[in-house]
Amino acid sequence: MNSDMLGEFAGQPVWLWIAFLSFVALVLWVDLALVNNKDGRISAKKSALMWGSFAACAMVFAAYVYFLYEPDPAFYDSPENLNAQATIQYLTGYLLETALAFDNIFVISMIFAFFAIPPAYQHRVLFWGIIGAVVFRAIFIGAGSAIVNQLTWVLYIFAAVLIFSGVKMLISASKPHEAPDATWIVRLFERFMPVTKEIRNHNFVVRLPDASGKMVLYATPLLIALVAVEIADIIFAIDSVPAIFAVTRDPFIVYTSNIFAILGLRSLYFMLAAAADRFKYLKFGLSAVLVLIGVKIIWNFLLSKELKLVPYLEPHWSLIATLVLLGGAIVVSLISTSKRTH
Repeated sequence: MNSDMLGEFAGQPVWLWIAFLSFVALVLWVDLALVNNKDGRISAKKSALMWGSFAACAMVFAAYVYFLYEPDPAFYDSPENLNAQATIQYLTGYLLETALAFDNIFVISMIFAFFAIPPAYQHRVLFWGIIGAVVFRAIFIGAGSAIVNQLTWVLYIFAAVLIFSGVKMLISASKPHEAPDATWIVRLFERFMPVTKEIRNHNFVVRLPDASGKMVLYATPLLIALVAVEIADIIFAIDSVPAIFAVTRDPFIVYTSNIFAILGLRSLYFMLAAAADRFKYLKFGLSAVLVLIGVKIIWNFLLSKELKLVPYLEPHWSLIATLVLLGGAIVVSLISTSKRTH
């Protein structure tokens, strides 16, 4: 297809964006309409297979980036080996976003506990939550891309956010997660529509008679839990979006690595929620990665490009550091907690 027929968006032909979003829509349709079309608890084994499938798709896409993708040189610091740079940045972003999803899992599990959402309906809430995340991330990344590529100094703000978030995460790493207070969401809903106290099958809204006998729409706890999950994702995007823009400024790589990580979030949740306490040191590794990426922005853009004081750090060093820190944190966590399982 001739890309000129549809034009370009963010350095890539529009047809490529449409093709990717169509693939995402197909994956979500297969997920809900074929694989998980009935209410019920999703086993850890099935979740692992689902996550493995999503991860395999992400790796196939990495091969596409390496062999077929045509990176826009405007988003890269070196004109050489653009495909290799794009692939490394994509893999680093995917790995980083997947690791950040771990922290999101704790909060989601507490939201489900707060609203007493049965396991049989949790996958439905997360499915629609993922669709919302796909839309909201597109908005955040589109705005972030426009700002970063026009005003490079904004990256220094991102660096400060990442370093602050990493230090804050490190300080709170040894503390248990606090359950979010979602009562304000319920009160907000009640200003616009009545809310049922009980869950009505897997429905987000139901039509019931009010005090006068008139049939009106009621929100169920499932809908309020869905809104809470979306709000949690928006809050996590405050760390997530600066982190990915610190890895790459290519909007297509930013968005695709984000979306592939988000697609695996639901299966990752059911696979790890019950054993989340086994990853006790993951937050230490993740906080170190956030600080490291924030420092890398200052190193590359201020100390190297502006002041010419230090050599430029190539993208593969970020990937290696992310793998070592996160992989090491996971291994140490599993080893240290294995004694409790025997």
